[in-house]
Amino acid sequence: MAGLKAVLWREFLFFKRRWWTITASSMVAPLLYMVAFGWGLGKTVSLGGVAYLDFIVPGVVALSTMNVSFNAVATPLSIARLYDRTFEEYMVAPITIYSFTAAKILAGAARGLYASAIIMGLALLFGARFNVDLRFLVLLSLNCLVFSSLGFLAALKVRSHPDMTRFNNFLITPMIFVCGTFFSVDRMPFPMYWVIKLLPLTPASQGLRAAALGWELPWTAPLLQLAYLTVFVVWGLKTCLEVE
Repeated sequence: MAGLKAVLWREFLFFKRRWWTITASSMVAPLLYMVAFGWGLGKTVSLGGVAYLDFIVPGVVALSTMNVSFNAVATPLSIARLYDRTFEEYMVAPITIYSFTAAKILAGAARGLYASAIIMGLALLFGARFNVDLRFLVLLSLNCLVFSSLGFLAALKVRSHPDMTRFNNFLITPMIFVCGTFFSVDRMPFPMYWVIKLLPLTPASQGLRAAALGWELPWTAPLLQLAYLTVFVVWGLKTCLEVE
């Protein structure tokens, strides 16, 4: 526990020094989505029986927390491992790999939850209507943990900074647009429908939307998120032990 607290405290001090930069950067993309799709289409288009603005808010929350949680871990850890060579300091420090992994993933997830609070506040200012209940918070937390753990894994797997850029271009960026964030995946043709359904962001988008709009929650959403979280954490731990 001492190692876990030490790494979390280091992450908190980093956040404290740069909180305004972190806050501002968390607002840019959601603001653009709200303006383009919320003001541009939200007042004239409905989807699934609700205003389009209300429909896309859970998707924007899902994709934004994905980006923030992933990049909060992947970018600094990959730089520390490949360029600054400060990753080795953790490896020789008197903390366990398990404490280090847990702290990094929890810190990334916390950044994602912080960003989600900002995004939902912006959505309310834009006039969106949505419910935030226990189901919503659980699915949101799982989404942050899933992509924080994926960021941890990616940071240990890539061999260069361009590799991280390619990882974002080929996996993270496509999920922003196809995983039910701006439209229902039910409209996608077979077999693309099943490919999209199995991507990590899709259960988060669908689950958060169901909880926010009072629809029936798909039982597969939390199960898929838990499955991805387990795979990414175990794989990340295994990779971290190999790096050590």
